[in-house]
Amino acid sequence: MRLPRVYPILDTESLDRRAISLENAAAAFLDGGAGILQIRHKRHWSRAFFASARTVARLCREAGASLVVNDRADFALLLQAGLHVGQDDLSPRDARQLMGPDGTIGFSSHSVAQLCAAGGEPVDYVALGPIFTTASKLNPDPVIGVEEIRRCRSLIEKPLVAIGGITQENALDVLRAGADSVAVIAGLLPSPATAHSLRERMEQWQQLVKTA
Repeated sequence: MRLPRVYPILDTESLDRRAISLENAAAAFLDGGAGILQIRHKRHWSRAFFASARTVARLCREAGASLVVNDRADFALLLQAGLHVGQDDLSPRDARQLMGPDGTIGFSSHSVAQLCAAGGEPVDYVALGPIFTTASKLNPDPVIGVEEIRRCRSLIEKPLVAIGGITQENALDVLRAGADSVAVIAGLLPSPATAHSLRERMEQWQQLVKTA
């Protein structure tokens, strides 16, 4: 699997704090050139929220971009999207049974041991982090730093996504250390967050990673 260098995560709590809807944020990022989006929704999937997610899935199809759903295999299947699971979610092998041989599955890791174990799982890419301090989780795992990316790169053949506190100021260091892609939440949400400012921020990221 070849991942885009920038992996925007649509974290609904972060979007709510910026007062921008899931659909508008997705449309802005896609207009800015995003090749993949992940829906990260830690609350109840209401009927209304599913309708919003279905709109995002349609926008991704129209743009030729991939869509991934965090945690929820059921909604990933309904949306014909990929699935991203964490260490405490559905196991990768169980997820593969549901997603089938062609469904995209990503898997989170937070240490060398977890990363090495993930190499033997039936997943398409592995995320490692947090690389830097992050505010997107209430109880984040310990920060591992850029040097851990460099050290871990040779331990796994699957595509490696770095996540956690990644900004325009440190993203190139992370990519040059060996990450295939950088997952970004707050770094893609300027204030004020409008369709125009989100599209511009995505365009800035796209230009930035071309130099990595």
